[in-house]
Amino acid sequence: MRCRFKIAVLILLPMLFTGIALGSISLVFAQGNDPRTITDDQVNAVAKQLYCPVCENIPLDVCPTQACAQWHELIREKLAQGWSDAQIKQYFVDQYGDRVLATPPARGLNWLVYIIPPLVILLGVYLVYRAVSAWRQPVLPEAGDDALQVADNEYVRRLEEELRKR
Repeated sequence: MRCRFKIAVLILLPMLFTGIALGSISLVFAQGNDPRTITDDQVNAVAKQLYCPVCENIPLDVCPTQACAQWHELIREKLAQGWSDAQIKQYFVDQYGDRVLATPPARGLNWLVYIIPPLVILLGVYLVYRAVSAWRQPVLPEAGDDALQVADNEYVRRLEEELRKR
């Protein structure tokens, strides 16, 4: 009888440990594949694209207010429900207007934000080019400058005479 007990223990014990190991592994995989688990990085990726509707000029991902904490949770819920980044941004635009977007849409007068800076840069480069070209060209005396040159020459001649006397 003792021999049968040892054999049963030797057979059942490894089976028991195998079952426990497989059960714990399946729990780990079940937790890792849960589509509703939304990380802070995923929430912040959406929040970086939005500005706080309450505070002025503060991105939603760094805003310390209680309202922003609630909006973070709202983003987390929407992501868990399967909403895309664009749908979440559109939800906030519908609620608070275009001012919550970090990048304004290129419609209406907002398109000027995309056009004016490159035009100003090009104009600045052109003006610098013109200024440098003008500085490199020698200045030629004009016909009206003869009287000025004669006066300058007279002044230089008198100055040299005074210096020689000493």
